[in-house]
Amino acid sequence: MNADIIPFRIQIPQVELDDLRDRLTRTRSPHPVPGTGSDSDHGIATDYLHELAAYWADGFDWRAHEAELNRYPQFVTEIDGQIIHLLHLRSPEPNATPLLLNQSYPTSFVEFLQASGPLTDPRAHGGDPADAFHVVIPSLPGFAFSSPLSARGWNMERTALAFGELMTRLGYQRFGAEGGDLGAGVTGRLAALLPERVIGAHTHGDRLQLGMVGEDFPAPAGLSPDEQKQLEQAQHSWSQMKGYRVLHSTEPNALSAGLADSPVLQLAWIAEKLHEWANPATPISREDVLITASLYWFTRTGPAAADFYWELAHAANPGWGAASPVPQGVSLFYSDPLVRKVFDPGEGAAFFRDHAEGGHFPAFEVPDLLVADIRAFFRQLRN
Repeated sequence: MNADIIPFRIQIPQVELDDLRDRLTRTRSPHPVPGTGSDSDHGIATDYLHELAAYWADGFDWRAHEAELNRYPQFVTEIDGQIIHLLHLRSPEPNATPLLLNQSYPTSFVEFLQASGPLTDPRAHGGDPADAFHVVIPSLPGFAFSSPLSARGWNMERTALAFGELMTRLGYQRFGAEGGDLGAGVTGRLAALLPERVIGAHTHGDRLQLGMVGEDFPAPAGLSPDEQKQLEQAQHSWSQMKGYRVLHSTEPNALSAGLADSPVLQLAWIAEKLHEWANPATPISREDVLITASLYWFTRTGPAAADFYWELAHAANPGWGAASPVPQGVSLFYSDPLVRKVFDPGEGAAFFRDHAEGGHFPAFEVPDLLVADIRAFFRQLRN
C-alpha cells in the first residue's frame, strides 16, 4: 500500500466532454403523455429534466467550473486498497481545530465548498478566529475521484476506519466530524469506533427523516393523536420517494448499467433528489445540480453510490445511530416541533438546534446557518 498523499487536479479529457454532449444530443426520450410535462407525481418533471439536459449539452461550461474546483487543494491517497480523494483546506489560524466533513447523497465534496471559507478563515468572514478549522473533505469510496471501487465491502464502518487513517496521515490525532445523510452515518461510526480521537460529532438532518421513523429511527413514546397523524403522513410521503433506495439496496446492477451509459438517466437520478429534498424556498442552483451530475457522470459514481447502499443493507451492522461517549451535536433544517420531538426526545444531546429554513442540503441551501451551528457546537466543547 502506498501511504503517500499525492496532489491531485481535476483534468477531464476533452474526448469525455465531447462524448457527453454527443450522448445528450442523441437522447431517446419516452413518448410524452399530453399535458403532464410539468407534473412531478411520477418523479422528476419531464419539462424540468429536458431543460436541464439541454443546458448541460449547450450552455453549461464544465471547463470554467473545473478551473474553479482546482483552486482548492486536492489530494489522493490509497487506504485499505482504495484510492481516496480529498480536499485539505488548512486554516491560517495556527490553533484551528481539525474537522472532517462527510458528504451526503446524491452530492459530492462540492456540497461543502460554500461553507469551507468561513470555517477555515472566520477572521476574513467577520467571525472569531478562535472558531477556525482545518477542513478535510474526503469523497466517499467509489464517489467522484475516490474511484473506481477496489472491492466489495465498502460500508460505513470500513469507510469510517479509512477516514480515521486519513486523518492520521494528515497529522491530526484528534479531530471533529460533521455530516448529513450518508455522511451522518459515517460521522456516527467514527464516534463509535474511534471515541478516543473524535472530539465531537455533529450531524445535520431535516424533516424528510420523519418518514424514516420506524425504518431507520425509533418512534418516540407519548405522541399526541395529531402528532401521530403527522408522522404517518410523513411516512407515507417517504414511501413514495424511496424507490431509489429500494433499487440501490436490493438489485442495483441493471440500474447501474443505465447510470454508467446514459447521462440523462444519471442527471434525472440526481436532479430529482436535489429538487425534491431541498426546501422550496432555497432550491439548489442549476449550476450546482449540473456540477454534481457532471462529477457523477465523468467518474461513474452512480453505480458505486448504488453499491454503497447495497453494502449498508447487507452489513451485519449498518451503522446508523451507533452509541458513543463522544459529545453529539444535532442541527435540523426545515424543522418543526414534531421533528425536534422525534430526534431529541429526551433533550439529551450536548448541542441541539433546529431551523425553519434550509432543507436536506444545508451546506448548499443555508451555509451560513450550518457554519454558525458547527462553530457553536465545537465552541461549546472548547469552553
